[in-house]
Amino acid sequence: MGIWDKLTGELIDIIEWLDDSRDTMVWRFPRYQNEIKNGAKLIVRESQAAAFINEGAIADVFEFPGTFTLDTKNLPILSTLRGWKYGFNSPFKAEVYFVSMRTFTDRKWGTKNPIMMRDPEFGPVRLRAFGTFAVRVNQIGTFLKTVVGTNARFTIDQIGDQLRDLMVARFADAAAESKIPVLDMAANQDELGKVLLGRINPDFAQFGLEVTQLVVENISLPPEVEQALDKRTSMGVLGDLNKYMQYQSAEAIREAAQNPGGIAGIGAGMGAGMAMANQMGAALQTKPGASAPDSSSGSSSVSSKGAPPPLPSQGVQFFVAIDNQQTGPFDAAAVQSQIGAGRITRQTLVWKHGMTNWTAAETIAELQQLFGPPALP
Repeated sequence: MGIWDKLTGELIDIIEWLDDSRDTMVWRFPRYQNEIKNGAKLIVRESQAAAFINEGAIADVFEFPGTFTLDTKNLPILSTLRGWKYGFNSPFKAEVYFVSMRTFTDRKWGTKNPIMMRDPEFGPVRLRAFGTFAVRVNQIGTFLKTVVGTNARFTIDQIGDQLRDLMVARFADAAAESKIPVLDMAANQDELGKVLLGRINPDFAQFGLEVTQLVVENISLPPEVEQALDKRTSMGVLGDLNKYMQYQSAEAIREAAQNPGGIAGIGAGMGAGMAMANQMGAALQTKPGASAPDSSSGSSSVSSKGAPPPLPSQGVQFFVAIDNQQTGPFDAAAVQSQIGAGRITRQTLVWKHGMTNWTAAETIAELQQLFGPPALP
């Protein structure tokens, strides 16, 4: 320090802090050899506190705003330590630390890696979460001793990572303690934030800090789990799968009817799809523990579990396009009844298992005899 700085430091008798930053938590007042003159003025502004340090120990602390004349009356602890019984006239040495008491808002926190927890519906799941919190100093002495030390300037960023890690470490405990199912966490983020706030404040108190507000902004699952949930939601929206299959089949026939020649091209695919849907429905209706019937045998033997197999097929089954809609399946007797009613003609398109395309009924050997001899010209 130069001679001019030394002289001006001795002449200045106002101790104050004008904070131009938004991240400074503690600032040490600079004074040549830490000398403070008798009768100096200390200005403590709103959201500030001033602490006097004597030989490394905290002495007097001014926690309320105002202008104070520094004498033995306003510095009782320092006066006792110095042994001033009747006041002092010469400059005295002490370090003055200004502490920001304002709330530091918009502090980010979030999980670097997914955390594991047990959900009552899905079992073990991995969660990610992030949000914001606000923190302030509530124990000046503890904060200066355990965090600041002898730093001339201390910012919130110097302890921000540690605070964030503490927040993440307690999130798993809070999520498990809340007993909120994963699917309901989005609707209960405020409640989860309150639980987390109660868990985290004891950890922050050891640093002389207090969390005044905590917000859980988002809770997410791994992408593959979210995709599975989307499929499950889609199935729930569809409702009755049989009705949905019927609707899809009707739509396909309607579209094919608008395209000449298209119904024969898509008929086989539709028929195979319907057959597969029927087989799936039969499999889903099989009671748990019952053995599946042997499809390679035409006999109706009893299964090893005692449940009877389904009845054997009643002959060839036909699907028939009537009024541009797929109907059936019909056996030969049902087809003959439809022929008698005039709903099936020789040119009506039909399909059975094993055929590649829909074709006219009169070309099917099993149906030719049902129409009788062709009419004479």
